[in-house]
Amino acid sequence: MSTDDERPDLPAAPRTRAEMRAAREAEAAASAPASDDDGGADRDEASSAAEPRFDSPAARSTTGGGGAAARPKGDERPTRSTFVAPDADSTTTFAAHSSIDYVAPASSATDESSPAPEKRKPAKAPKPAKEPKPAKEPKPAREPKPAKEPKPAKEPKPDNPASPRDRRFLLALGAVLGILVLVGAGLGAVSLTQGPRITEVQVNPTEAIETSGSRVILTANQSLAAIDESQVTVEPAVPFTLDAAGRGIGIRFTVPLDDDTDYTVSIADAVGAGGGPAATLTTSFSTPASSIFLLHRDVEGKDTIFRTDLSGEEAVPVFTADSINDFRATSTQLVVSLEEDEGSKLLVMDREGGNQRELPLPGVGYVGAIQVSDRGGLVGYSYSDKELSDTEGRASVLVTQSLSGDDEPVVTEVGGTEANIFVWQFVPDTAAVLFIDFDGALSLVDRSTDAGVQSLGLATTIQGVSRGTYTAIVERLDGTVVELNLTDGTEVPLEASDPDYGTATTITPFPGGTLRHVVARAADGMPTGQAVVRVDDDGKATPLVEVDSTDSILQACASPSGQYAAVVIAPDLADNPYDQMLLPLPQNLETHLLDLRTGDEIVALTGFDASWCQTAPQF
Repeated sequence: MSTDDERPDLPAAPRTRAEMRAAREAEAAASAPASDDDGGADRDEASSAAEPRFDSPAARSTTGGGGAAARPKGDERPTRSTFVAPDADSTTTFAAHSSIDYVAPASSATDESSPAPEKRKPAKAPKPAKEPKPAKEPKPAREPKPAKEPKPAKEPKPDNPASPRDRRFLLALGAVLGILVLVGAGLGAVSLTQGPRITEVQVNPTEAIETSGSRVILTANQSLAAIDESQVTVEPAVPFTLDAAGRGIGIRFTVPLDDDTDYTVSIADAVGAGGGPAATLTTSFSTPASSIFLLHRDVEGKDTIFRTDLSGEEAVPVFTADSINDFRATSTQLVVSLEEDEGSKLLVMDREGGNQRELPLPGVGYVGAIQVSDRGGLVGYSYSDKELSDTEGRASVLVTQSLSGDDEPVVTEVGGTEANIFVWQFVPDTAAVLFIDFDGALSLVDRSTDAGVQSLGLATTIQGVSRGTYTAIVERLDGTVVELNLTDGTEVPLEASDPDYGTATTITPFPGGTLRHVVARAADGMPTGQAVVRVDDDGKATPLVEVDSTDSILQACASPSGQYAAVVIAPDLADNPYDQMLLPLPQNLETHLLDLRTGDEIVALTGFDASWCQTAPQF
């Protein structure tokens, strides 16, 4: 009886290789003829009667007589059986396993009639179960590693030899530098063969038409040999001084330039300091058209300062107030004197009427005869205290102060005493003041130095001071009119005009001549007419404006360069009442603009106090 018949409840299981091999051997043994049927039956009975034991070592069994190890195909279970061939003391032991092993007894004899079993290779004994590895002992905690010492700084590696790419770069760089050197040498050679050239020009044309002393500065491409004034030409002609050193040539114009004019400056035969060919250095620039400021008083409304071109078609108001007594203009600012109930107020603003600020006065009082020194940055005026008596208060003292308002007003003193001033003027383009006190003493004081007051004798009036020449026209006590050199005090009589129009009421110098206001009188001394005459430096006289006895000429002044003239006329004087200002003037005033070169009138404008004039008009 087979093991499968005894345990039918076990499920079928896949066969192992050993089971498959045992099955094949069993099939082969079954097909062979049995020689001893009884012997086989006895073995079957012995096999079936044997009690199974599970404590003997396993061995694979493949007997030739069939026996219990043979199972039908497909009915194998994972059992292990050990079979010992039958003898007197043999037993059969079965152990549950997945294969059948056969172990031959030490002394066993089979029936001689049974066929000898086939030789087979003994099956490999199963590997003994691996003993579990002993648990690893925990590793001892690692001791902290000591801090690493800083590595010594690596020595710089020696420069590697230049790679081919670096060599190509160096070659290219060397070629570029070589080309630049050659170009520079070529340009230097061209420069030496062509002579000096102008590389830069500096000039301010707007300033040049408003003040004297403006410059044009030329910079050459190399240092130059000494240059003489005879090598310099300015077209149109204008007086100048020269200052040249190194590569720079400075040409200073001693008088303002004409407006709307093209100027050309040339330096002939300029040579490099190291020699070489000579060259003519030439530059050109253009000056802008002039504009002018005028004051218009309105007895029924506000007074207005306006700016206009010389055609009068582009008049623009820049400042308006209830009572404007006087004003003066610099190249960048306006100074305005306002008349109020409590006294005068002095304002400084830009030429557009903005950025207004008030200048401090010496006290509460009145300001008149405003003048400005553009070059010195000063404003000057006569001042009188509001509270004035025979014993108290200041009357007509001359005050100067900075246009910036950074300093206090300075009252002019003579011999340590505040001087009462009859008439005064700034010397154009300086910080010097020329004045006559109530005692008739003519004095000069320069606010830019500490030289003190310089006495220049006695005089009755100051007619004017020429721009750029430091020469004043004054009338002495004996009535003679002289040209006084303010530098050394020398003087010469002023030449009479040709034709002679008699003694001039006012004389206003300009570059190239003078404007003289003359009055024609009848035998009884009554005025019969007035005229403004232009007198050139050579004495030639040309009338510009003439009026009869019904009109009056209040002022004549020239533009900074002497290109134009502004003549203030009060028409129809009998029906032209005076206003009630501190500086009283006829209510209706006209300013006539004339071209001094041709004598033609350009335009007549309403207003007075032209910004070309150094002082306000006086009636």
